[in-house]
Amino acid sequence: MNLIDRIIKCALLPALLSCVVSLPSAADGDDFRIEWSRVIMNGSRTGCISPSADDIPQSLGKVKGKTYYAPNGKVYRKGTAASVASTVLAAQPLMAPVKKVIGHSPEAMILAEPESALSNMFIDKIMEAVEKKSGRHVSMGIGNFGGIRVDMPEGDILLDDMLSMFPFKNSIVYVALKGKDIRVILEEMAATRIQVLGGVRIEVSDGKLVSVLIDGQPLDDDRIYGVATISFLMDGGDNLHVGRNAVEVLEYKDIDIIDIMLDYVNSETAAGRDIVYRTDGRVRILDKDEQ
Repeated sequence: MNLIDRIIKCALLPALLSCVVSLPSAADGDDFRIEWSRVIMNGSRTGCISPSADDIPQSLGKVKGKTYYAPNGKVYRKGTAASVASTVLAAQPLMAPVKKVIGHSPEAMILAEPESALSNMFIDKIMEAVEKKSGRHVSMGIGNFGGIRVDMPEGDILLDDMLSMFPFKNSIVYVALKGKDIRVILEEMAATRIQVLGGVRIEVSDGKLVSVLIDGQPLDDDRIYGVATISFLMDGGDNLHVGRNAVEVLEYKDIDIIDIMLDYVNSETAAGRDIVYRTDGRVRILDKDEQ
């Protein structure tokens, strides 16, 4: 169902991210690479939006015979539009369970580097879950931007939105690391790409780590810190090796990222609260005049 829904979003729905793959020709030789990019769809062709369980015709239009009637009033009698729309519409009843509204967000949370409300929410909730499960103090969290696949929408949040946001089966992990090994991880990030961080405040300039605060204090190379992360990042995922030189590792294979994020959304909704989060300046990229 999730794959079909992504096809819908890529093929028909405007105002959503479309997946584009570029394949080299045979003339390119043996150096075969697949390149991905994302394109914002503006809704100018069909007027389609992502449907809930009870507004399918209004969101996706309808097909009669070999003619497709788009939500914006346009009619397609030629080409493959009717065939594609028929396939999409036929899949909707099967996807009804994931179209359930589970929360509300008063504004969209757009994923952005090196810090965003969405990525902060992601890693902060991972840290809370690891600390609760392990019974150990967690000082820091390390996640990856690639683990968050779509933005948080404004308005109703569907179960499908959350499943699309966090689609990967990665369990949560507690890792005990010496401060010097955390410093190496952060220095490598500063030189390449800052990933999702929690519990720390860092400053980076010109590809170099300038300062690190953890638990509100300067990073101590000799102290052992509790770190929350995910299984994908333990040994090479997104070029991170969080498990390297670990003093202790506790992996909770029965708890995936999506379990934690759904628990958070469901608990906030049950308490009558919107899903909101914030940035807090935990990652600063310094200009020369700030040094």
